[in-house]
Amino acid sequence: MTTQMKEKRDSAPTAPTPIVQLEGVEQHFGPVHALGPVDLTIGRGEFVSIVGPSGCGKSTLLEIIGALQDPARGSVEVDGAPLTGPRRRTAIVFQESATLPWRTVVDNVAFALEVRGIGRKERRERARELVELVGLGGFENHYPAQLSGGMRQRVAMARAMSTDPDLILADEPFGALDEQTRMLMAEELLRVVERIGCGVLFITHSIQESVLLSDRVLVMGRRPGTFIDEVPIDLPRPRMHAALSEPSATAAQERIWAQIRAEAEVAMVATRSTP
Repeated sequence: MTTQMKEKRDSAPTAPTPIVQLEGVEQHFGPVHALGPVDLTIGRGEFVSIVGPSGCGKSTLLEIIGALQDPARGSVEVDGAPLTGPRRRTAIVFQESATLPWRTVVDNVAFALEVRGIGRKERRERARELVELVGLGGFENHYPAQLSGGMRQRVAMARAMSTDPDLILADEPFGALDEQTRMLMAEELLRVVERIGCGVLFITHSIQESVLLSDRVLVMGRRPGTFIDEVPIDLPRPRMHAALSEPSATAAQERIWAQIRAEAEVAMVATRSTP
């Protein structure tokens, strides 16, 4: 091998080590073929979003990766090992914040650490750090009823971070928020994720949100859901909403919308023709 060839090989970018690997994953609910077959790889530190028409299996796929349900077929590996049950370092965030109303902000964030048997002083110190990280400094002793919806979702995010996750699974986490709060929360999530460097699988119905947040956007077709397109997002980080006006971002949104619209139209026709 010549020196020139060796230098070229050594300088070539390497793909991130996978944190999630799926092969041939399918799910069935009785006679309904809901998902797949699906192949998916997510690298460590990579942010991947999935968009698609309603009922295509997005949430089902996320729950399989989170070990909340078993696939009918296929293999699931997380962190290089077959997935056999819930992982301590997989954090799951849903649309509803699910805060505990009788606990303060800091005690809500510390809950997962308490379950793991971490001492009171250590878990509260860690919880206070996370409260600051998600921008809730000064609200440590407030109760959920005293917070806005966006603030409660920040509490849920901080609690998810408390387990030092290497993988975050987020299922429409901002879906119940108003548009302004949703925009701020997306930027907040980016800031937090970039700081801790974990992999993220993000389910959303918002094309803009997927483009703003992601390294790649996967478009899922109608049921049984499979991936029909993969859209790389070529925007520099850190990102703000102004990045959505970039030509590459506009082109990505148009490409994604064209795919989803075509799938949704076919699904609507099929529904109308079903007796």
